[in-house]
Amino acid sequence: MKTFNNRVKSRRDELGLTQLQLAKKVGVSSVTISQWESGDYSPKGKNLYKLADALECSPNWLILGEEKQTKPLSNAEWAGGLETWGSDSPLHDDEVEVPFYMDVELAAGAGICEVREYHGPKLRFAKSTLKKQGVSIDAAACVKVNGNSMEPVLPHGSTVGVDTASTNIIDGKMYAINHDGMLRVKMLYRLPGGGMRLRSYNTDEWPDEHISHDQVQQVKVIGKVFWYSVLI
Repeated sequence: MKTFNNRVKSRRDELGLTQLQLAKKVGVSSVTISQWESGDYSPKGKNLYKLADALECSPNWLILGEEKQTKPLSNAEWAGGLETWGSDSPLHDDEVEVPFYMDVELAAGAGICEVREYHGPKLRFAKSTLKKQGVSIDAAACVKVNGNSMEPVLPHGSTVGVDTASTNIIDGKMYAINHDGMLRVKMLYRLPGGGMRLRSYNTDEWPDEHISHDQVQQVKVIGKVFWYSVLI
């Protein structure tokens, strides 16, 4: 059975790239590529998406071996660092303010109890960025991710942007959910008979959870994750 490091090497060989050539495409050293291929450790955050882009495949295929694509199809895109700001900060013509609920966390793991929203700092987004993602300004919100079940894509402490108007499930996309009073972030899949599957990227520690038709009412989809940012 192929693992992440096997898929990296086999895809690199398919494209006829040397480790040095791939390293230049990703923006890392050839030693790093060698370590990824030997299984010493795996890329996280933006490096994972840069690797998928360089290998012309999806991050999902690299991590899980699913749905090999000719180009990366990400659940969210790297958008650089974060800058919190207050009501006294100037707002440029192409900028909008999106609430950043700093004391609300989406648990990448077993979940945490829902807490009251905090109307404080905001994050700056370009109107063009939200328009490109099809996200209404009024429906956008940002929250933190707590836990390791979505690593290496969403390490502990990541911040995600959620489109609260997008609640229809598209198989394999990442969603913020309220699971019986706990806020979580998972990839969702619909199952025959009206059930649902919750999937993590870190499947070694967090296997798939199957929600039956009788239990599916316990899962409320808050919105689809359209953006994320992490500190590596």
